[in-house]
Amino acid sequence: MPELDLDWRLRLAAFDALNRLREARGGLVPLAELEAGFDFQGERIPFLNTRRGIWRPRQLKGGPALSVVTVPHRPGRERPYDDQIAADGPFIYKYQGSDPDEWTNAAVRLAMTLRRPIIYFYGQVPGLYEPIYPCYVVGDDPAHLEFRLEADVLTAFPEEREPVELEARRGYETYAAKSRLHQHRFRELVVGAYRERCSVCRLHHVELLDAAHILPDRDERGRPEIPNGLALCKIHHGAFDTNILGVSPDYRIAIRADVLEEIDGPMLQHGLKDMHRQRIEVPRAERLRPNPDYLAERFERFRAA
Repeated sequence: MPELDLDWRLRLAAFDALNRLREARGGLVPLAELEAGFDFQGERIPFLNTRRGIWRPRQLKGGPALSVVTVPHRPGRERPYDDQIAADGPFIYKYQGSDPDEWTNAAVRLAMTLRRPIIYFYGQVPGLYEPIYPCYVVGDDPAHLEFRLEADVLTAFPEEREPVELEARRGYETYAAKSRLHQHRFRELVVGAYRERCSVCRLHHVELLDAAHILPDRDERGRPEIPNGLALCKIHHGAFDTNILGVSPDYRIAIRADVLEEIDGPMLQHGLKDMHRQRIEVPRAERLRPNPDYLAERFERFRAA
């Protein structure tokens, strides 16, 4: 069993390094950078091991796991483990194999026993992972070969919190983390379907592109799926959300009448007014194109604005 001080120092060094990577990468981190790892006491330590799924670096020999991984979904293939991110409740993370006493499973269980925070790496698309941390193992179900995880990004020291406060906080943070997972996956899918171009102006700088919902996610039909999305640059996303710009069911762009009458600089003229009556660019595959019924409903809201 490693020293407590070493265990905590290594985890906090990992969290600190992930903070910098997430900030630099907008939340999603390339697998290559996670495998390259972080510096700790003159050594380079990987954040994860995608081949095994449950990772404990040798510096923590005999101690709790540092991270767990859910690999990205690939069309036509099943994930090796059916990890769940349903909208409510904790994350469900499957055991490695069927032996509860396998050292990997024992390392996750030890993180629960010692209340050590771990990192949950969720694969959004091949090569990109969303890190959720600190994450706590809050349940162990050998009958179903699974652990339950909950997120708490506000504190790495649960023993300093009241149990009721901690339970409420983790419930909120887990829900928020799941929302981010869904939204990040939505963006990757939509922007990829539009070949990393704004559907209105064809801007090809992926860092300036968003996935805009046609029907909002609060609508029960507003699922984070490609036909409910448009790839838009920051300017056109803002214009779409504020009903300055609308898209008709036949993919025609409309600019609000009062904006068409304004006189302003080149951005208004070329970025918005010149787009009026143009057609948006849509994915080549028909099944990925915007749902015309959703566009019709949204366009009526634009016309009424």
